[in-house]
Amino acid sequence: MKNKDNLYLMIYYILKFIVFIFPNFILDFFAKNIAFIVFCFNKKHRRIIDINLKICFPQKSSKERKKIALKIYQNFAKFGIDCIKNQNTNKEKILKKVVFDNEEILYNALNSNKALILTTAHYGNWELCSLAFSAKFGAMSIVGRKLDSEKMDKILAQNRTQFDIELIDKKGGIKKMFQALKEKRTLGILTDQDCSDNEGIKIDFFDKKVNFLIGASLIAKKTKALLLPAFIYQGNDNKYHIKCFKALDGSIKSLEELTSYQAKCCEEMIKFKPDEYFFFHKRFRSFNKDLYLKVQK
Repeated sequence: MKNKDNLYLMIYYILKFIVFIFPNFILDFFAKNIAFIVFCFNKKHRRIIDINLKICFPQKSSKERKKIALKIYQNFAKFGIDCIKNQNTNKEKILKKVVFDNEEILYNALNSNKALILTTAHYGNWELCSLAFSAKFGAMSIVGRKLDSEKMDKILAQNRTQFDIELIDKKGGIKKMFQALKEKRTLGILTDQDCSDNEGIKIDFFDKKVNFLIGASLIAKKTKALLLPAFIYQGNDNKYHIKCFKALDGSIKSLEELTSYQAKCCEEMIKFKPDEYFFFHKRFRSFNKDLYLKVQK
């Protein structure tokens, strides 16, 4: 593990040097070509992406799916470079990159005197989303899982905790989540990945049964908070756009309604721009294990 940590650290510092030395047009060229090379050799995840795209977009041909898959690799290479750029940045630089499509939804939620939970997915440049929110609207606590690499986790944590952002470890962090809401900090949670039966409820997602995480819904019910799905995507104006959906009141809506709503919003965004969703994970595995059996281990 120590050798892997050192390897990851070396790659990171090489990338950091490249990112801060070269202009954007060279970085774009670099990202696209590195992504293409990884796409060609990374057969396992390419296969997972193709299976997921078949499920979500059965009408698309093999050629169309392959084009989307390559774009996914290219987009996340670009997002990775942007993540490095955002280290030790300032609020002004972050906000110049971002447009809030319907920020009145956020203002209304923040002025409601209710606790606020923002839910999102591994969609678009999600690392930038929390930075932009905190830079514009104030204190935030985000829930995340520690990386396997201790050294890389420390670096990522430094990036994630700028602008009065608190990082809460997903494992055993429930008390801190409640405390954050009590202190009127907005709580950010990623809710889109597959999970075990005791972590989620069974709902329809792209006409397939999946387990969808209920943590955010449970907390919203317990604290009578507003639950507001928000997603970040690339606009045609070379900026990142944050789209907010209508907030649901945890004191009124049921657990099932809150959770199904998150899934519905996530599905809408994936249909809007499928190449910005992190399709590398086996999203539909819980009830469709056979679909992934041919994936190379």
